[in-house]
Amino acid sequence: GNSAIASVATDEQLARFGPTWAAMAITEPSFGSDSAAISTTAVKDGDEYILNGEKIFVTAGERADSVVVWATLDKSLGRAAIKSFVVQKGTPGMKVERLEHKLGIRASDTAVIMFTDCRVPAENILGTPEIDLKGGFAGAMATFDNTRPLVAAMAVGCARASLDLTRDVLKQAGIEIDYDKPAFSQSAAAATFLQLEADWEAAYLLTLQSAWMADNREPNSMEASMAKAKAGRMGSDVTLRCVELAGTLGYSETDLLEKWGRDSKILDIFEGTQQIQQLIVARRILGLTSAELK
Repeated sequence: GNSAIASVATDEQLARFGPTWAAMAITEPSFGSDSAAISTTAVKDGDEYILNGEKIFVTAGERADSVVVWATLDKSLGRAAIKSFVVQKGTPGMKVERLEHKLGIRASDTAVIMFTDCRVPAENILGTPEIDLKGGFAGAMATFDNTRPLVAAMAVGCARASLDLTRDVLKQAGIEIDYDKPAFSQSAAAATFLQLEADWEAAYLLTLQSAWMADNREPNSMEASMAKAKAGRMGSDVTLRCVELAGTLGYSETDLLEKWGRDSKILDIFEGTQQIQQLIVARRILGLTSAELK
C-alpha cells in the first residue's frame, strides 16, 4: 500500500498519508493476476466516492492503519478507469470478513475485506481523478515497479539466511565448502551448495539493479519483473534444497530452515506470478503490447 502511495500520490497526499501503514487491496474472487479485471466500483457522490466490492488476499488487511483499494470508476472504459483509494481503518462500510490460514508468512495476516457502500473522501483518490484513456492504467501498474524489487529482496534475504545456516550445519558434519576449488572436485553436498550460491548471486544482482533504478526514478518495469521472476523462483528452490541438505535438522522445527522454506513459496506467487513476470519481460524485449502477447 505504501508503495502505491509513493508511486502515484500527489505531493499533498504524500505529506498526508506518508506516516500511515497501508495495506494493498487488488485481488478479487473473480481474478488473480489480471489486475485489469477489477470489478470493485467507485461511484462519485458529491465530495465522496462510494466503494462496493470484495477484496481477497489483502496482506496486513486487519492490522494496517489504512488500505489502498483498487476500484473502477467506469467498467465500460476498461483498465483506464481503474484508480486507487486510501481507505482509513474503521471507515463505515469496510469490514474484514475473515483471515486466511496459510502455508507460510503466518506472522502476517491475510484478510478478506468487504466494501459495502463505503464512503471515502474524494481527496483520498490517489493521483488525479481524471480518466486517461491512453495511459491511465500505466500509473496504477507503476506501483508494481516499486513492490516487485521489494518482494525479490525478501526472497534474497530468506535464501541467504538458509544458505548461511546450512553452511554451518554442513561444517558441523565435517563438510567444508571450498570456493577456490571446482565444484566437481568436491563432495556432492558441497557441489550442490556452490550451485545454490551461484543461483542466489544472480538473483541478488538483479534485485540490486531493479531497486537502484526505482530509487533513482528510472523506468524499471522489465528489470523489476526480471528480479521478481528470478528471485522468487530462486528463493523457493534454494530454501527447499537447504532443507534437503540439512536432513532431519532441516525438517525439524528446532531450526528455521523449514519455516524459511514455507515462507519463500509465496514470494514466487504474489506481486505477480512467475508466468506473469515472464510475459512482461517478453513484451518489453519484443516491443509488444498485452493485447499482442498474452
